[in-house]
Amino acid sequence: MGVPIQASGERMSFYYGDDKISFERVPRAPGSKKVLIKVHPDCRVMVSAPEEAAHDDVLRAVKKKSRWLYKQLGDFRKQLQHVTPRKYVSGESHYYLGKQYQLKVNVNKHQMQGVKLLRGKLDVSVRQKNSNRVRDLVNDWYKSRAKEVFERRLDILLNYALWVEASPPLRVRTMEKQWGSCSPSGRLTLNVNLVKAPCECIDYVILHELCHIAEHNHSERFYRLIGQVMPNWAKAKDKLDRMVGKILTY
Repeated sequence: MGVPIQASGERMSFYYGDDKISFERVPRAPGSKKVLIKVHPDCRVMVSAPEEAAHDDVLRAVKKKSRWLYKQLGDFRKQLQHVTPRKYVSGESHYYLGKQYQLKVNVNKHQMQGVKLLRGKLDVSVRQKNSNRVRDLVNDWYKSRAKEVFERRLDILLNYALWVEASPPLRVRTMEKQWGSCSPSGRLTLNVNLVKAPCECIDYVILHELCHIAEHNHSERFYRLIGQVMPNWAKAKDKLDRMVGKILTY
Protein backbone atom coordinates (compact mmCIF):
# COMPACT_ATOMS: atom_id res chain seq x y z
CA MET A 1 0.00 0.00 0.00
CA GLY A 2 1.11 3.59 -0.56
CA VAL A 3 0.12 7.23 -0.85
CA PRO A 4 -1.20 7.90 -4.36
CA ILE A 5 -0.53 11.21 -6.11
CA GLN A 6 -3.93 10.94 -7.72
CA ALA A 7 -6.44 8.81 -5.88
CA SER A 8 -7.72 5.85 -7.87
CA GLY A 9 -11.46 5.30 -7.63
CA GLU A 10 -14.66 4.93 -9.60
CA ARG A 11 -15.42 7.49 -12.31
CA MET A 12 -18.83 9.16 -12.24
CA SER A 13 -20.31 12.16 -14.05
CA PHE A 14 -23.37 14.35 -14.56
CA TYR A 15 -24.39 17.33 -16.70
CA TYR A 16 -24.65 20.92 -15.48
CA GLY A 17 -26.43 22.58 -18.36
CA ASP A 18 -24.47 21.56 -21.45
CA ASP A 19 -21.26 20.90 -19.50
CA LYS A 20 -20.29 17.44 -18.35
CA ILE A 21 -18.70 17.35 -14.89
CA SER A 22 -16.73 14.19 -14.17
CA PHE A 23 -15.45 13.16 -10.77
CA GLU A 24 -13.76 10.27 -9.07
CA ARG A 25 -15.39 8.59 -6.10
CA VAL A 26 -12.98 7.35 -3.42
CA PRO A 27 -13.74 5.86 0.02
CA ARG A 28 -13.65 8.01 3.14
CA ALA A 29 -11.90 6.90 6.32
CA PRO A 30 -14.04 4.62 8.49
CA GLY A 31 -16.39 6.56 10.74
CA SER A 32 -16.83 9.48 8.32
CA LYS A 33 -20.44 9.80 7.20
CA LYS A 34 -20.44 12.95 5.06
CA VAL A 35 -19.62 13.28 1.36
CA LEU A 36 -16.53 15.45 0.86
CA ILE A 37 -15.93 17.23 -2.47
CA LYS A 38 -12.54 18.62 -3.51
CA VAL A 39 -11.53 20.39 -6.72
CA HIS A 40 -7.78 20.28 -7.33
CA PRO A 41 -5.80 22.95 -9.24
CA ASP A 42 -5.33 20.53 -12.16
CA CYS A 43 -9.17 20.32 -12.42
CA ARG A 44 -9.47 16.86 -10.92
CA VAL A 45 -12.67 16.50 -8.90
CA MET A 46 -12.41 14.02 -6.04
CA VAL A 47 -15.45 12.93 -4.04
CA SER A 48 -14.79 11.05 -0.81
CA ALA A 49 -17.84 9.11 0.36
CA PRO A 50 -18.58 6.33 2.84
CA GLU A 51 -18.17 2.95 1.16
CA GLU A 52 -21.71 1.94 2.14
CA ALA A 53 -23.28 5.01 0.46
CA ALA A 54 -25.27 4.23 -2.68
CA HIS A 55 -24.10 5.78 -5.96
CA ASP A 56 -27.40 7.64 -6.37
CA ASP A 57 -26.99 9.23 -2.93
CA VAL A 58 -23.43 10.30 -3.72
CA LEU A 59 -24.47 11.72 -7.09
CA ARG A 60 -27.32 13.62 -5.46
CA ALA A 61 -24.95 15.13 -2.89
CA VAL A 62 -22.53 16.23 -5.62
CA LYS A 63 -25.27 17.73 -7.77
CA LYS A 64 -26.29 19.95 -4.85
CA LYS A 65 -22.85 21.55 -5.22
CA SER A 66 -22.98 21.73 -9.01
CA ARG A 67 -22.99 25.53 -9.24
CA TRP A 68 -20.00 25.79 -6.87
CA LEU A 69 -18.23 22.99 -8.77
CA TYR A 70 -18.76 24.71 -12.11
CA LYS A 71 -17.30 27.98 -10.77
CA GLN A 72 -14.30 26.23 -9.17
CA LEU A 73 -13.49 24.36 -12.37
CA GLY A 74 -13.80 27.56 -14.40
CA ASP A 75 -11.40 29.42 -12.10
CA PHE A 76 -8.79 26.66 -12.20
CA ARG A 77 -9.05 26.30 -15.98
CA LYS A 78 -8.27 30.00 -16.36
CA GLN A 79 -5.18 29.55 -14.18
CA LEU A 80 -4.02 26.55 -16.19
CA GLN A 81 -4.11 28.63 -19.38
CA HIS A 82 -1.14 30.58 -18.01
CA VAL A 83 0.92 27.50 -17.11
CA THR A 84 3.74 26.88 -19.58
CA PRO A 85 6.20 23.97 -19.74
CA ARG A 86 9.47 24.48 -17.91
CA LYS A 87 12.28 25.85 -20.02
CA TYR A 88 14.96 25.77 -17.28
CA VAL A 89 16.00 29.36 -17.81
CA SER A 90 16.67 32.17 -15.34
CA GLY A 91 13.56 33.55 -13.70
CA GLU A 92 11.56 30.33 -13.46
CA SER A 93 10.03 29.33 -10.14
CA HIS A 94 10.91 25.99 -8.53
CA TYR A 95 9.77 24.49 -5.23
CA TYR A 96 11.82 23.02 -2.38
CA LEU A 97 10.36 22.08 1.03
CA GLY A 98 7.19 24.02 0.21
CA LYS A 99 8.90 27.29 -0.69
CA GLN A 100 9.37 28.91 -4.09
CA TYR A 101 12.86 29.64 -5.36
CA GLN A 102 13.78 31.54 -8.49
CA LEU A 103 16.08 29.74 -10.89
CA LYS A 104 19.28 31.58 -11.77
CA VAL A 105 21.46 30.12 -14.54
CA ASN A 106 25.12 31.20 -14.61
CA VAL A 107 27.10 30.37 -17.76
CA ASN A 108 30.89 30.28 -17.37
CA LYS A 109 33.07 27.77 -19.20
CA HIS A 110 35.70 27.93 -16.45
CA GLN A 111 33.50 27.21 -13.42
CA MET A 112 32.43 23.92 -11.89
CA GLN A 113 28.92 22.79 -12.87
CA GLY A 114 26.37 22.29 -10.12
CA VAL A 115 23.41 23.61 -8.14
CA LYS A 116 23.34 25.61 -4.91
CA LEU A 117 20.59 27.23 -2.87
CA LEU A 118 21.82 30.79 -2.38
CA ARG A 119 19.95 33.81 -1.00
CA GLY A 120 16.50 32.58 -1.99
CA LYS A 121 17.59 31.46 -5.45
CA LEU A 122 18.30 28.08 -7.02
CA ASP A 123 21.70 28.92 -8.47
CA VAL A 124 22.82 26.69 -11.37
CA SER A 125 26.30 26.89 -12.88
CA VAL A 126 26.92 25.49 -16.38
CA ARG A 127 29.81 25.77 -18.81
CA GLN A 128 27.57 26.47 -21.81
CA LYS A 129 23.99 27.56 -22.38
CA ASN A 130 21.99 24.34 -22.55
CA SER A 131 18.53 23.96 -20.98
CA ASN A 132 18.74 20.16 -21.02
CA ARG A 133 21.96 20.29 -19.02
CA VAL A 134 20.34 22.70 -16.55
CA ARG A 135 17.38 20.35 -16.20
CA ASP A 136 19.63 17.35 -15.52
CA LEU A 137 21.64 19.25 -12.91
CA VAL A 138 18.47 20.46 -11.16
CA ASN A 139 16.99 16.95 -11.14
CA ASP A 140 20.22 15.49 -9.75
CA TRP A 141 20.20 18.16 -7.03
CA TYR A 142 16.62 17.29 -6.08
CA LYS A 143 17.53 13.58 -5.85
CA SER A 144 20.50 14.31 -3.62
CA ARG A 145 18.52 16.63 -1.35
CA ALA A 146 15.56 14.23 -1.23
CA LYS A 147 17.72 11.37 0.02
CA GLU A 148 19.21 13.55 2.75
CA VAL A 149 15.90 15.12 3.85
CA PHE A 150 13.95 11.84 3.83
CA GLU A 151 16.59 9.99 5.85
CA ARG A 152 16.70 12.79 8.43
CA ARG A 153 12.91 12.90 8.79
CA LEU A 154 12.67 9.11 8.95
CA ASP A 155 15.16 9.02 11.85
CA ILE A 156 13.05 11.57 13.75
CA LEU A 157 9.70 9.93 13.01
CA LEU A 158 10.87 6.49 14.10
CA ASN A 159 10.69 7.86 17.65
CA TYR A 160 6.90 7.95 17.23
CA ALA A 161 6.52 4.69 15.30
CA LEU A 162 7.19 2.45 18.30
CA TRP A 163 5.99 -0.66 16.45
CA VAL A 164 8.97 -0.45 14.07
CA GLU A 165 11.88 -2.36 15.60
CA ALA A 166 14.64 -1.20 13.25
CA SER A 167 15.05 1.57 10.70
CA PRO A 168 13.60 0.24 7.42
CA PRO A 169 15.58 0.44 4.17
CA LEU A 170 14.74 3.60 2.22
CA ARG A 171 14.77 4.09 -1.54
CA VAL A 172 14.23 7.37 -3.42
CA ARG A 173 12.98 7.35 -6.99
CA THR A 174 10.73 9.25 -9.39
CA MET A 175 7.19 7.84 -9.43
CA GLU A 176 4.24 8.97 -11.54
CA LYS A 177 1.38 7.65 -9.42
CA GLN A 178 2.55 7.50 -5.80
CA TRP A 179 4.19 9.73 -3.21
CA GLY A 180 5.38 6.68 -1.36
CA SER A 181 4.98 2.95 -0.88
CA CYS A 182 5.85 0.21 1.58
CA SER A 183 6.80 -3.27 0.36
CA PRO A 184 5.66 -6.45 2.16
CA SER A 185 9.20 -6.74 3.56
CA GLY A 186 8.99 -3.22 5.04
CA ARG A 187 11.13 -1.28 2.55
CA LEU A 188 10.02 2.32 2.05
CA THR A 189 10.09 4.00 -1.36
CA LEU A 190 9.54 7.76 -1.56
CA ASN A 191 8.95 9.94 -4.60
CA VAL A 192 11.82 12.37 -5.20
CA ASN A 193 9.28 15.12 -6.01
CA LEU A 194 7.99 14.91 -2.45
CA VAL A 195 11.02 16.97 -1.36
CA LYS A 196 9.36 19.94 -3.06
CA ALA A 197 6.49 19.79 -0.54
CA PRO A 198 6.40 21.26 2.99
CA CYS A 199 7.98 19.25 5.80
CA GLU A 200 4.63 18.30 7.35
CA CYS A 201 3.57 16.73 4.04
CA ILE A 202 6.80 14.72 3.91
CA ASP A 203 6.21 13.59 7.49
CA TYR A 204 2.66 12.54 6.61
CA VAL A 205 3.80 10.33 3.73
CA ILE A 206 6.61 8.74 5.77
CA LEU A 207 4.32 8.07 8.74
CA HIS A 208 1.66 6.71 6.39
CA GLU A 209 4.14 4.15 5.08
CA LEU A 210 5.47 3.33 8.55
CA CYS A 211 1.89 2.61 9.63
CA HIS A 212 1.66 0.09 6.80
CA ILE A 213 4.43 -1.93 8.44
CA ALA A 214 1.90 -2.61 11.22
CA GLU A 215 -1.32 -2.49 9.16
CA HIS A 216 -0.97 -3.51 5.51
CA ASN A 217 -4.28 -2.04 4.34
CA HIS A 218 -6.38 1.04 4.96
CA SER A 219 -8.43 -0.53 7.72
CA GLU A 220 -10.02 1.22 10.68
CA ARG A 221 -6.98 0.12 12.75
CA PHE A 222 -4.68 1.79 10.20
CA TYR A 223 -6.45 5.15 10.45
CA ARG A 224 -6.57 4.89 14.23
CA LEU A 225 -2.82 4.28 14.29
CA ILE A 226 -1.89 7.20 12.01
CA GLY A 227 -4.28 9.41 13.99
CA GLN A 228 -2.41 8.56 17.18
CA VAL A 229 1.05 9.43 15.83
CA MET A 230 -0.04 12.37 13.63
CA PRO A 231 -3.38 13.88 14.70
CA ASN A 232 -3.20 16.51 11.93
CA TRP A 233 -2.50 14.01 9.12
CA ALA A 234 -5.68 14.95 7.22
CA LYS A 235 -4.61 18.62 7.01
CA ALA A 236 -1.14 17.61 5.82
CA LYS A 237 -2.68 15.32 3.20
CA ASP A 238 -4.99 18.10 2.02
CA LYS A 239 -2.06 20.51 1.71
CA LEU A 240 -0.14 17.95 -0.35
CA ASP A 241 -3.18 17.32 -2.56
CA ARG A 242 -3.51 21.05 -3.24
CA MET A 243 0.17 21.35 -4.17
CA VAL A 244 0.17 18.61 -6.83
CA GLY A 245 -0.18 21.07 -9.71
CA LYS A 246 2.58 23.33 -8.38
CA ILE A 247 5.01 20.50 -7.64
CA LEU A 248 4.52 18.48 -10.80
CA THR A 249 3.52 21.14 -13.34
CA TYR A 250 5.36 24.36 -12.54
